[in-house]
Amino acid sequence: MTGKRPILVLQLQRMGDLVLTFPLLLWLGRRFPGHPLWVAAEEQFSKQLIPISPPATYLSWSSLQGMLQQQYELVINLSHRPEAAALAGRVQAEEVVGPVEKDGATYVRGHFQLYRASLVHNNRHNRFHWADMNALDVIPLAEVAATRFSGPRHMGTQNHSVGLFVGASQPEKRPDPAFFAQLADALVKRDLRPMFFGGPDDRQLAAEARKLSRSKPPNLAGKFDLPGLVKAGQGLAQFITPDTGPMHLMSWTGVKTLDLSMGPVNPRETAPHTPGHAVLQTSLSCVGCWECAAGLGYACRERFQPGRTAMLAERLMEAPTPAAFGTTNALDGIRFRGVRLFATDRDRDGLHCLAPLSGRPPAPARELMSLFWHAAFGAHFGLWTQDRLVTARKQLAEAFPKLDRALLRHLRTMLRELAGHAAHRSSQQPLPQAFWSSRPPCTRPLAGYIQMYVENENASRESLTHAAALVESVLSAWVS
Repeated sequence: MTGKRPILVLQLQRMGDLVLTFPLLLWLGRRFPGHPLWVAAEEQFSKQLIPISPPATYLSWSSLQGMLQQQYELVINLSHRPEAAALAGRVQAEEVVGPVEKDGATYVRGHFQLYRASLVHNNRHNRFHWADMNALDVIPLAEVAATRFSGPRHMGTQNHSVGLFVGASQPEKRPDPAFFAQLADALVKRDLRPMFFGGPDDRQLAAEARKLSRSKPPNLAGKFDLPGLVKAGQGLAQFITPDTGPMHLMSWTGVKTLDLSMGPVNPRETAPHTPGHAVLQTSLSCVGCWECAAGLGYACRERFQPGRTAMLAERLMEAPTPAAFGTTNALDGIRFRGVRLFATDRDRDGLHCLAPLSGRPPAPARELMSLFWHAAFGAHFGLWTQDRLVTARKQLAEAFPKLDRALLRHLRTMLRELAGHAAHRSSQQPLPQAFWSSRPPCTRPLAGYIQMYVENENASRESLTHAAALVESVLSAWVS
């Protein structure tokens, strides 16, 4: 032991969430050299992922008493489970970040952790990736930006093996077995060798896909534990998968991954975190939702076509990285009607981003609005200066002057309402739910964050004053 107090990370969510914690573990090891790094996670996942994890000691929930007896330099709770918040509220630590239970109530500590909590059913304009948000309360942006992640391995044109992962945590996040059957047959026609993968619960899905296919690819669903899946993945030229835990596992271990982003997922938040992977997404305006609000039964899934996906997979295998498409004609012959292709990348600040490669670009109004709020929250949290917000607002005004005026009007209304709550309130009452839910989409990101912030501060007058100051700082973009 070094004598330095340990750092404890609580991550009691699913396997994919644990893999998305790995970048944080890397940054913590560099930021706090010599401090033991402990991770409390679901044992069914952590035991199997230790070989590919950054250096850390994994603890099971059964060691709760030992965790409570230790003094920590830092505790980061990345779990929304109540038992994690209860533990975070009881430990002895210099600093605690994330949900914490105190006196029977749960509070969220850390700007980015509170911001993430405000994204529930309210993430339309978010551009921060989960893995980056895990870290930004404790790791300076400069240290995040200095990290260079390796891209996926390019296996050349001799390896024709393609893994198809058929499962996902929710049915609406994955194609149906008929899609995978047709995709496998289309890959075989291109002289590729598909094989079905899946977890123990996906055996029936994979069996149905194989039964529906003419080519009868091998069915490996349920055959591997997580270390075995990682080992099998190293022999694949490509892994095609919906947004699921194995997607994060394969991309982290360097397997070239094609993310079929469908259903209630936002690839800006949960696409592969490392650069050089591909994301295929529908061009419907509602993409990136929390849940389907249009009553369409996730019509986005119907936009994915097996034949076109097979053609794209073949071109991806030929190119060293998806970004190489920008300098070659690799996309010639692929019609991107109804879908868009992105590459995972890093933006000028070193944060995760999606670089468009082909297909109809995202709606410009939505893009500019999301850039505006990205700039606003980044400035508020100290990642960059207010000048970034001013620039984003001017770009919005030049392209969509009516939307710019509407945004200004609604922000002024929000400011008046906050002033009214502060002036006429006789007791500490949280803002009504309608404060954020009834807002137009253009102001809902700020209203949702303010709602969470005021509630997190027990609706004190000081919190309302601070919330009003935040609205005023956003409004200053119109007078700069």
